[in-house]
Amino acid sequence: MNRKLIRPNFTEIKEKISHETSRKKAHPLYDTHAENYYYLKQMNKKTPMAIVFENGEVIEGYIEWYDRNCIKLNRENAPNLLIYKSSIKYIYKLNDNKEARESDKDKKK
Repeated sequence: MNRKLIRPNFTEIKEKISHETSRKKAHPLYDTHAENYYYLKQMNKKTPMAIVFENGEVIEGYIEWYDRNCIKLNRENAPNLLIYKSSIKYIYKLNDNKEARESDKDKKK
């Protein structure tokens, strides 16, 4: 009697294993869009903002629009400015700063 030996095809198994190991988990996104949300919120409310530059200079106004690299700051009685984000040290709301100053004054009294 002639029996045919049945062998598994190892090439198919190797391809499946290599295909499964080649699929790695994707890295988490580093862009949370929190910055975009913050800018949109301040733009819609026209919140008075203070922008502090790397050299310490402070400019006040409200954010009219933004993109990946720049912010357009609208100012009263002064020309609008297009500011590169790379030159900004930090940004804060003017209302928050006034409230903080008032609470400091109340504590001193």
